[in-house]
This record gives sequence, C-alpha cells and structure tokens, in this order.
Amino acid sequence: MKTLIICAPNTAFNLSKLSPWKPNLPVNYPTEKLNHPLSTIKPRASAKGFSSTGPPSTSASDVNKKSMRGKYNDDDELPKSVMYRVIRRILFSVGVPMALGLALMHIFGELKEQHVWTAPLWLPFLTTLLTFGASTVGIAYGALSTSLDEEEQGSFFGVEQVQKNWVEMWKEDEDAKAT
Repeated sequence: MKTLIICAPNTAFNLSKLSPWKPNLPVNYPTEKLNHPLSTIKPRASAKGFSSTGPPSTSASDVNKKSMRGKYNDDDELPKSVMYRVIRRILFSVGVPMALGLALMHIFGELKEQHVWTAPLWLPFLTTLLTFGASTVGIAYGALSTSLDEEEQGSFFGVEQVQKNWVEMWKEDEDAKAT
C-alpha cells in the first residue's frame, strides 16, 4: 500500500525518518506536475558543421583527401549485395565456432551425467576459451574476408580477400595519420 501511495502522481512526499547518513539535510520533493506536454520540447542544438547556414566549403586539401582514398571514400555506401555478403560471412564465422563450443559443452555435460567419463576441469575451460575466442575473431575475419567488389564473389574461405583487405585497411590508416 505504501508503494502505491509513493508512486501516485499528485501526492506530497513526507518521509517520517530521515536518512541516518545525512541527518541534518532537509528532504524536499517536487509536488507539482509539468505544465507542458513532452511533444512541445524541441532540441535547439547547432553544433559546428551541423547547421544549415550555407553550403560546405571545398578547399584544395579536401579534394586531395578525396582523391587519395581510392575507389571507396568514407561517405560511399556499400552495395546491398556486398553488405549481405559481409553479414553472411560474419554470421558463419561467428556461428560455427560458437555452435561447436556449445555442442562440446553439452557433450561434456551428458558424458558426466551418464557416468561415462568425467572430463578434467581444464578441458571444458580450454574448449570454451578456444571456441568462443574463435567466435570473436570471426567478426573481424568475416568482414575482412569479403570481396568489396559487387560482381566478385570470392572464394569460400576468402583468404585472398583477407590479404588484400588487410593491406588496404592499413594503407588507409597510414594515409589518415599522414594528413
């Protein structure tokens, strides 16, 4: 009943006991409601670069940066077919090790329950560490092993694309640090 009274919208809050840690501070709670609905509150942010005061300026350094980026720049979107290929590869490279780890944990548990074999404690721990670790590495591998060309599918494992995309990724990083 006290909870209902405390949560009611227009009740005045009176606490009979003050906190033992702050005995000298008075406790004041607001008792009035807001006079305006939340839909009338509008953000008034005008951060630098986000205002609509004029067109963005294009300097010579901006043009050089865009030409140095190569085929794709930061503002380009990947085609949907490439994006779906990236998602499929990530799901596969994360899902397979994770499913393997969960299956092995289930097998170890069943073997122990059936009194067939009690695995040493380090074996399930090592299995979990390796399979879930491979699952986390699978996120990066799935993204790097995808061909960014819309027409090129790439191989099943995508090793040649990893080598190509790894070099390209570090080249872009070095270019960004140089400017």
